[in-house]
Amino acid sequence: MARQFEFNSENTYMTEAEYLASEPNAEVKREYIDGRVYAMAVASNNHSRITGNVLREVGNHLKGKPCEAFASDTKVKSGQNYFYPDVIVDCSQPSGVDTYTESPLLIIEVLSKSTKKRDLTTKLIQYLNLPTLQEYVLIEQDVVTVQLLRRRNHWQSEYYFLGDLVTFEAIALTLSVEDIYDRVDNSDMHEFRQAQMGLPTPGQSDFR
Repeated sequence: MARQFEFNSENTYMTEAEYLASEPNAEVKREYIDGRVYAMAVASNNHSRITGNVLREVGNHLKGKPCEAFASDTKVKSGQNYFYPDVIVDCSQPSGVDTYTESPLLIIEVLSKSTKKRDLTTKLIQYLNLPTLQEYVLIEQDVVTVQLLRRRNHWQSEYYFLGDLVTFEAIALTLSVEDIYDRVDNSDMHEFRQAQMGLPTPGQSDFR
C-alpha cells in the first residue's frame, strides 16, 4: 500500500473482536496485523492516480460479469489479519453490508518506500495463503515497474515496464503499462512523454 503505516504506541494490543467493533467509528483506516493496529496516512496523488487508473479499467472490464472490483474501502481478511489493498477483484458476490472479503481473486497494491517491505513480506505471505487468490500485483509509484506474481507460475515474479503489456489472466484483461501510469508524475513518465513528443531526454544529445 502506498499509504504509510504508523504504529499507534498507545494501543499495543487489540483483540480481533475489538478491532472489528471499533472500525465503524475509526477516524482513519487501520489495518490489523498480529493483534496490532496500524493507521494509514493519506495517499499521494501518484498513488491515487495509479489506483484510479487500474480500478477504472478493471471495473469497466468486469461490467455485467459475476466478478467485481473493489477499491481500498474493502478489507481482505487472512486468518485473523485484516488489510486494505488498493484494488480487489472478488467473484463471490459478497453481501452489500459486508466490510471485508476472504475470497479475492486478484489483489493489487501500489507501493511506496515506507510500505514496500511490508507489502513484500507480511502481506505477501498472508495473501498467498488465500486459496482463491490467483494473482498478486505490486505497482511502484516512484518509478515505472509492475511486478506480477501468479499462482500458476508458483508465485514467481514477472516484471513489466514502459512499452510492455500486462495481462491479468485471472480476469482476462490486458493493459499497457502506459495506461496504468496515465497522468503519473515521476521521472520515468516525464522522460517517456518527452520521447513521445520528440524532445531530447536528460543526457541525450540534440545532435542527430
